[in-house]
Amino acid sequence: RTRLEREFRSDDILKLKAEATADIEIGGPTIAAAALHAGLVDQFALFIVPVVIGGGIPVFPPGLKQAWELIDERRFADGMVYLRYRSKD
Repeated sequence: RTRLEREFRSDDILKLKAEATADIEIGGPTIAAAALHAGLVDQFALFIVPVVIGGGIPVFPPGLKQAWELIDERRFADGMVYLRYRSKD
């Protein structure tokens, strides 16, 4: 089931996590940054594509300090790499 929210509220995410029977996914760097700063992210996945664009929003927000453990990785023929991490905290 998909649910769209117009603004990020950490209390709402905590309630969703408590009631969830499956994973909750957050898309977009701005919302993800807010969730990371609020300590609500248990796992994240990155797709690294071997193309340099030279701009854009950073993957991780400034000031974030958190330890992560690599739990899965895949390499693709085109050079793309999938990495999945779990929080150590």
